[in-house]
Amino acid sequence: MKFKQKATLALAVIALTASNLVAAQTTLLNASYDVAREFYKDVNTAFIASYKKTTGKDIKIDQSHGGSSAQARAVNDGLDADVVTMNTTTDIEFLASSGIVAKDWSKKFPNNAAPTSSTMLFLVRNNNPKGIKDWDDLIKPGVQVIVVNPKTGGNGRMAYLAAWGQVRKKGGTDAQALEYVTKLYKNVPVLAKGGRDATTIFLQRNIGDVLITFESEVVSVDKEFGAGKVDAIHPTSSIVAENPVAVVERTVAKKGTAEHAKAYLNFLYSDEGQEIAAQHAIRPTSAALLKRYASTFKPIQLFRVEDYFGSFAEAQKTHFNDGGQFDKLYTVK
Repeated sequence: MKFKQKATLALAVIALTASNLVAAQTTLLNASYDVAREFYKDVNTAFIASYKKTTGKDIKIDQSHGGSSAQARAVNDGLDADVVTMNTTTDIEFLASSGIVAKDWSKKFPNNAAPTSSTMLFLVRNNNPKGIKDWDDLIKPGVQVIVVNPKTGGNGRMAYLAAWGQVRKKGGTDAQALEYVTKLYKNVPVLAKGGRDATTIFLQRNIGDVLITFESEVVSVDKEFGAGKVDAIHPTSSIVAENPVAVVERTVAKKGTAEHAKAYLNFLYSDEGQEIAAQHAIRPTSAALLKRYASTFKPIQLFRVEDYFGSFAEAQKTHFNDGGQFDKLYTVK
């Protein structure tokens, strides 16, 4: 009987010790846009190993993915993310406006708190049956274009702004850009909720002839659906889509994870973090890496939001807020 009691006590001590270890392990939650799943899966594995090597401590990273604007709203409504890693600044500015992230969040990390960027290109079905080569091909009769709803995802906003901006890049006026974008959305049979939903509509539901999405989605599609399903078409010009990051001050203050969250976001700027980005066709800030991955990052005439829209905030107000330009040109089907 005594032996059994001792054994039971020993097991209880082991269980208590194990639970204390689990409780002591720091866990961070990263709320991110939905086509970044695979990228952050690799980042997290590398960061956990790096953190263990430099501090001797274990850390766990949980992920939450969805349309970037939906993610921002979830954090605003109480999702306890320690960091947000988005694909447009408007989603982080939304959180900054209510004090959930710092007002000066863009100055907390290098390069305006954008460790990486991307651009918008076209994915077409294998062998490009509709002969899509550039933006003008997307408004031809009989071409169906799949895009994300710009009111629910940064992917959609960047696609819209890229479509508008490429007209301006060629010397066109805003009136001509409006005419082009209106024609483009007449060729959109259904709006996706987020980037991954758009890919699912295009490849699993087999709707559409061309998908406008982030450059990085090429790698994801090849991994998930198998190489050879799509061809990537690089248009003559496209937009710079920065991937901004921020610490969620409300959460880290409550959990005591501020330093862990900073270390995690700083890792994205490290040589290892930048290399992982390049491997996922996400553009690193490192010029040397961009050169080394020249076959991935093909030449495109890039323009910035500020070139034709003033700022993201102005673009949001003019084009994407309720009653804005997008609502005027697109009727939900």
